[in-house]
Amino acid sequence: MLEPPNTTPTNIGQIQTAAFINPQGLVQLGQNLFQQSDATGSPQVGAPGQEARGLLQQGYLEASNVDATTELVGLINTQRTYELNSQVVQASDQILQLLTNLRRF
Repeated sequence: MLEPPNTTPTNIGQIQTAAFINPQGLVQLGQNLFQQSDATGSPQVGAPGQEARGLLQQGYLEASNVDATTELVGLINTQRTYELNSQVVQASDQILQLLTNLRRF
């Protein structure tokens, strides 16, 4: 029977995070992937939780930054606005058609 490996925790390093003077200057490459640019300045690398850097927590997932209720309300408002605009265009078409028919007489 094999014995389990050594379960004593061993520190093999520490994850570093980077902060930028101008984070708005980062170039967005993907959904949550950014690249340094001339506008960001030099990265200030250090341990998480120090000097206004975010914290890292093991075993957690990043939460959504979107409120589903707010987004649904916005979607419903947009849909209603579209419907109203569509009705205005239809009414305009009907008025133009009526004017065209009156002109024939």
